[in-house]
Amino acid sequence: MLFIDGIQLITGLRRNMKNQLMSMFDKITGRKRSVIETVNDELKNICQIEHSRHRSFGNFLSNLISGILAYSFLPKKPRIKYETINTFGQLALY
Repeated sequence: MLFIDGIQLITGLRRNMKNQLMSMFDKITGRKRSVIETVNDELKNICQIEHSRHRSFGNFLSNLISGILAYSFLPKKPRIKYETINTFGQLALY
């Protein structure tokens, strides 16, 4: 029913799955998902943003901003390398 409405479910690859041809958009989206999950994990565990017992909204905001600021000073941040080639409109992934 979702496929008829134009919604396609993209899941991660597993060992016991059959090989199927994936479109370039699906590959890039899968890589972005892993990067987003990595960033969320670093914000929660390293920068200590996940704390649900704030007593005021000001304390919540100060904790959130300090965690994002601490993340900005981390030496290595995950990213996706890609290059667009303007001559043919192609996309090169590394």
